[in-house]
Amino acid sequence: MLKHQWSNLSHLQIGQYCEYYTKMQLVLLGFDVYSAEVDDRGIDLVVRKEPGWYWDIQVKSVRNLNYVFMRKAVFRLRPNLVLALNLLRDGEAPDQFLIPASCWLKPDDLFVDRDYTDKASSPEYGLRLTEQRLDRLQPYTFEGSAEKIFSEDPSRV
Repeated sequence: MLKHQWSNLSHLQIGQYCEYYTKMQLVLLGFDVYSAEVDDRGIDLVVRKEPGWYWDIQVKSVRNLNYVFMRKAVFRLRPNLVLALNLLRDGEAPDQFLIPASCWLKPDDLFVDRDYTDKASSPEYGLRLTEQRLDRLQPYTFEGSAEKIFSEDPSRV
């Protein structure tokens, strides 16, 4: 099997890999990281820095460039909520991004806020990923964004 052949993995395998990969990247940066026992609240990881300082992390993965979304019922915008996005392209290591939930306070063509009225779909926040928009994610690359996000008191962000 070739390394980084994401198309060979199931949706469940991709999700598990990205959660563990994100967790290990955060551990390498020196954070205490805890996994959620039950994934019914949209929180996959909890990152702790100092007593009383913690961030909830929702991990999402997307193969190639596509639309990715979080249900508003569980991705409730707050200062200590972060999206860990793993962008997977066959033959390449994951591109990782840490995106503060506050990015969806001012939606645009990349950061989408959808309130469906037909009730066929639940309200959601999303990312419309395209080659043209990908450069706008550069401020959120994993290491640069982690330093900024996790250096601030989450209650004041």
